[in-house]
Amino acid sequence: MYDYDLLVVGSANADLVIGVERRPGAGETVLGSDLAVHPGGKGANQAVAAARLGARTALLARVGDDAHGRLLLESQREAGVDTVGVLVGGAPTGVALITVDPSGDNSIVVSPGANGRLAPEDVSAAGCLFQGSRVVSAQLEIPLETVAAVVRNLAPGSRFVLNPSPPRPLPSEVLAACDPLIVNEHEAKVILGSAAVGDSPEDWARILLAKGPRSVVVTLGAEGALVASSEGVSRIPSVKVSAVDTTGAGDAFTAALAFRLGAGESLAEAASYAARVGAATVTKEGAQASFPTAAEVAQQCRADPGDNPRTPGRRAGSTRASGSQGGSK
Repeated sequence: MYDYDLLVVGSANADLVIGVERRPGAGETVLGSDLAVHPGGKGANQAVAAARLGARTALLARVGDDAHGRLLLESQREAGVDTVGVLVGGAPTGVALITVDPSGDNSIVVSPGANGRLAPEDVSAAGCLFQGSRVVSAQLEIPLETVAAVVRNLAPGSRFVLNPSPPRPLPSEVLAACDPLIVNEHEAKVILGSAAVGDSPEDWARILLAKGPRSVVVTLGAEGALVASSEGVSRIPSVKVSAVDTTGAGDAFTAALAFRLGAGESLAEAASYAARVGAATVTKEGAQASFPTAAEVAQQCRADPGDNPRTPGRRAGSTRASGSQGGSK
């Protein structure tokens, strides 16, 4: 019997958000809105998103002994995340500087802070969390050697999900553990490196699979997503919504997919549900504050089933969103 449906190992940041009419170019200054401070970070976002969907969730992360760290701990606990694995001290809490334009697209610069101090020995010391977790999810806003330590500490029978963001080349032991590896187009090309990537997402997925992951999910923004494994490759349709802010949508997608995989769904089924969760996320501002509950996702689909009963309805004038867009992803 597992204690947790999902253990998230990753970053916890304070998101400092400014709305802008347009994002500045090189050497340019633009005026923006008042500064808003929100709890964020890809790891913390995934933990909150999963908990709001009903997953028994734990977070292994590091924050500073400061106001931003206290904000992050409070947001996790309010969402129902077990914070026994959140370490405090060693450096200031990580900070993400985010600009959001009127279309909802964003640009992000991250100062890792305490996230960069989450070390392999911290992973080893959290063995009880790994032994009690059905699925473990990670990202790359923490040191790569710490992610490698996560792979080495996985419990027999548990599943490892990785969103390699920000992207970098991955060691073979990490790639081999991924089930799935979740990438967008940019991340796929960075990981593939000099490999011939081809012209289609299907090509990227097949080449990525050849590098070792047990399965791959390629998120495609307005075109939905693609799932690939030894059983084949299939497309997941996008969901039409009016996007307000894409911040955190990819984190919600990853959390929902990891949770549903742990519940026994197929990769395609889990990705379809994750697309609905991500689409619901972009209809609200902020990252964690925008994450839907399972009841909200179900209500949205019942209210307007559209062409596909698994996705929200398709209204004229709405914007396509797969839940794979956005900065804190």
